[in-house]
Amino acid sequence: LNTMRFKISLYLDSRRKGQQGKHIVRLRLYDPESSKARLFSTTFKYSENDFERIWKTKQPRADVKSERKKLEAIIQKAEATLEKMENATFESFERIWHQKPGHEKNILYQYDQTIKRLNENERLGTGQNYLSSKLSILRFCEHQTGRTPEKIQFKEITPGWLEQYERFLRTDRIELNPDGTTKIINGKTATTVGIYLRPLRALFNEAIDNKIIDRDLYPFGRRRYEIPQKNSVKKALTREEFKKLHEAVPATPEQEKARDYFIFLFNCAGLNVKDLAGLKYSDIHGETIIYIREKTKMTTKGNLKPVVIYLNDYTKEFISKHGSPDKAPGNYIFPIYQPGMTAAEKYRQSMNFTRFLNQHIKKLAISIGLNSEISTYWSRHTFATQAIRNGASLEQVSQALNHTDISTTKAYFAGFEDKAMKELSANLMKF
Repeated sequence: LNTMRFKISLYLDSRRKGQQGKHIVRLRLYDPESSKARLFSTTFKYSENDFERIWKTKQPRADVKSERKKLEAIIQKAEATLEKMENATFESFERIWHQKPGHEKNILYQYDQTIKRLNENERLGTGQNYLSSKLSILRFCEHQTGRTPEKIQFKEITPGWLEQYERFLRTDRIELNPDGTTKIINGKTATTVGIYLRPLRALFNEAIDNKIIDRDLYPFGRRRYEIPQKNSVKKALTREEFKKLHEAVPATPEQEKARDYFIFLFNCAGLNVKDLAGLKYSDIHGETIIYIREKTKMTTKGNLKPVVIYLNDYTKEFISKHGSPDKAPGNYIFPIYQPGMTAAEKYRQSMNFTRFLNQHIKKLAISIGLNSEISTYWSRHTFATQAIRNGASLEQVSQALNHTDISTTKAYFAGFEDKAMKELSANLMKF
């Protein structure tokens, strides 16, 4: 049978024998374009002989016709599911196929399914974002009704609901601890509100694409509810501030290590800690390091662009000082990850190392009078800003940062300093 891009059939999985010699019947989707197939479980089990009598034969006997109709219903359900989906894939079909009746419109169920899928694909950071979003929504519901809901239907989340949720997040409040003591919860910033709401918006968009809900239920956008924009605080050091940090005398070995890593990240076009931790000696090619960003491995599979870092004297010396002594191609350059670590262990280790660097770079920054909000992420914004101020084009910096949209690069730029703008004004009439 042909439905859209897939061919549908039933397959008796005899690779593993079940009880009484019965095997699971699986739905088989085959994609002729890619020559790939995927099997999906059903609740039916038959012996090979029974499956032949019920399904394989062209004219089944009367005593098995009722079973035949049950299997035909599986095919019909698969066809109906695919017909409702736009640009169906194996993954999007699987998410709907295993849903119990009514679950597909429960947004808590969709959160759980998405978190499970992200974790299975080792996108643990994004999975954690979705989990934080879900837990925040549950806290809001508990605050509103005094109980934690088991279901929240998409239709319940209206623009008015979202406005109330945002006010809840932004308002300082007092909550009870399990032991009866109280704690003060400070209101969230616009940035944090956005972090919680973007996963929710993504679930709405996916539900609409899969025709689970009508577009009329979409509560986001103009004249509905708009997610607050990120705070426009520029996270970049000026040339003088960066020089001050570079020349600072750290009070502890930890501060020295944090400063050195911050400057190394800056020299590597704002490399982030997760990518830093994953670098191996096999990524070094002469005077360059070439790698694929972890962030893009799962999101832009069809157009993976390697990042090229051109090594300078500082980065070469840094690798010699802080790199692992065993330079075998398969070894990590820096002693952050250990061989054999799972994806979850790597995620925790990169987060812990980032916290270590941020904790000690902040202490050093405060001691020399710099912004106390500095973090490793500032190295990326500082690189973009200093490169543009030194004459690099937006396109050149965008390529160095591995951005797919130049508007993202513009958001990193902290603008030109007053001196440069005064010189621009003074030179307008010089012919």
